[in-house]
Parts: sequence; C-alpha cells; structure tokens
Amino acid sequence: MPVVLTHDEVHKIFAHLHGTLRLMAGLLYGSGLRLMECVRLRVKDVDFGYVRIIVRDGKGAKDRVTMLPVNLAKSLERHLQKVKAQHEEDLEAGFGSVFLPNAIARKYPRAAKEWIWQYVFPSSRLSFDPRSPGAAKQRHHIDETLLQDAVKKAVRTSGVNKPATCHRLRHSFATHLLENGYDIRTVQELLGHKDVSTTMIYTHVLNRPGIGVKSPLD
Repeated sequence: MPVVLTHDEVHKIFAHLHGTLRLMAGLLYGSGLRLMECVRLRVKDVDFGYVRIIVRDGKGAKDRVTMLPVNLAKSLERHLQKVKAQHEEDLEAGFGSVFLPNAIARKYPRAAKEWIWQYVFPSSRLSFDPRSPGAAKQRHHIDETLLQDAVKKAVRTSGVNKPATCHRLRHSFATHLLENGYDIRTVQELLGHKDVSTTMIYTHVLNRPGIGVKSPLD
C-alpha cells in the first residue's frame, strides 16, 4: 500500500522547504516526477509554451510527457535565468560542458556546451566526470541526497506523522489526480507505468464512491 499525503499535509511540508529544493519538490508532487527524473532534467525538456515536461529515458528506458504546474512556471523561469547566467560564466572561464550520453556526444560534439543541454538543477560546483572524454571538468546535476534530506527534515519539522519521502510526493500526485476524477489511463501515462495494474494501487487508498469502497458506517 502506498503512503499518501493529504493536500493539507503536502502544504505543511512545503512550508518548510525553500528555494531550489522547494521547486524540485514541487515538480515531484506537481508533475509526478521520480527523484532522479527531476535531478536529471535538462533545459530543453521544459516546455513553457505548452506547459509540459518531457521526461527522457525514464524507468524502463521510456520517454513520456507530463504537465508543468502553472503555479511553478514563473518560479522555474526565474530559476533558469540564474542557471543560465552561471552557465555563461562557466563558458567564459573555459568550462561550461555537461555530460551527454555517448550516442549524443558522438553525433553532436558541440552540444555539451549548449545551453539547452544543461541540467535544470546543476551542482553548485564543478567536478571531474570520468565518463566524459578526457575526464573533463564539468558541472554535473545536483546531488539527489540534498533533496531527500531536505524533504525528510521538512516532514519532521511540519509534524506530519507519516513516513513521507520524495517518492511519497509522487504517490500523492497520482492519488490526488484520481480523487479529482481524472481517468486512470491518463494517470498511467503521466506516471509512465507500463501496466495499468501498477497505477491501480492508488485506487486502494481512495474513499469515494465509484473508485474506492465507502464504509457502511458512512
């Protein structure tokens, strides 16, 4: 059984998250991203025009499309302006490249320094990546444990008495969509589940006629 947070519990937790980490947590809950899908998100896959996010090479090596929460769009745009300024400084200093999968790196040798290929949530420091040609000094994505620790601390501070984690925000995304009456096949596509039976676990925690089971006492 998935652990699911109520809307009120989500708001209580978010009240104790700030800056970039709050924005990332917002994408886990508001877009249904997995932790590493959020961490590895690249600039080119955020589509402000169509208010959507393209998840590349998700679980099962699949691509999918999910929504970009309208409430996060402006904050994300401001965040990317800061990241772009940082990237331009890196380029001026002779750096500015990012890790690319081998096939893309071979096909587009200059892409590693292009803005659209940069991580949406980059690390605060440059590092040597042994996977890159010549072990180049690059700016990798943010360490996922920073978000995990921040969410754990926010849950503890908020007083929410559930074992809530980053992945629980994704559980809550799915359950709240179903509570709002969205079709389970739509939710399956947004989550990137191969089989609808995987998505069905979220109906087990619902308490509304037609989807879950209502107590005879009610």
